[in-house]
Amino acid sequence: MFRRIVMYICSLLLFVFPAGAEGLSWERKAVKVSGDVLLAAMPVATVATVLAMKDWTGAKQGLFTGVTTLGVSYLLKFTVKKDRPDHSNRYSFPSAHTSLLFANAAFVQRRYGWKWGAPAYVLASYVGWSRVYGRKHDWWDVAAGAVIGAGCAYIYTRPFAQNHRLVISPLTDGSSFGVYASMTF
Repeated sequence: MFRRIVMYICSLLLFVFPAGAEGLSWERKAVKVSGDVLLAAMPVATVATVLAMKDWTGAKQGLFTGVTTLGVSYLLKFTVKKDRPDHSNRYSFPSAHTSLLFANAAFVQRRYGWKWGAPAYVLASYVGWSRVYGRKHDWWDVAAGAVIGAGCAYIYTRPFAQNHRLVISPLTDGSSFGVYASMTF
């Protein structure tokens, strides 16, 4: 059953996302599609995690981050009207894929720490690279998207530990060492 669902979703994504991939080798198409899949998968995984943790403050911060990121990205796309490297349209600057996923990665990192944020940044960077490799953006489109996304997340997102007054500090009496931890619920 699970396998059928995954195959259905992958088929749907391959049907929807290859538009604009004419003239690309199958390797470039595969990289482009993998970046498109991550565009959907990362935010879905983040939202599912936030809801499972019942982190309502984080959900609000993530919503503000996402809406602002998309708003700024599309405002710039329709204002600047830079031609794409594959000449498919004039909405290259900035990369909305990259801005959204860097907003996601920065949200995860700011809210839940580097343990979860570092892999999210790696995946966001891969998507940025896939947009350049798939000839949908130049590197400066991707860099601008990354700055917009991370910037929006840093404006709205506060650490989860800070909201729950999590304190972790070292203790020592000169001969032994320990760690003190407390959290307010």
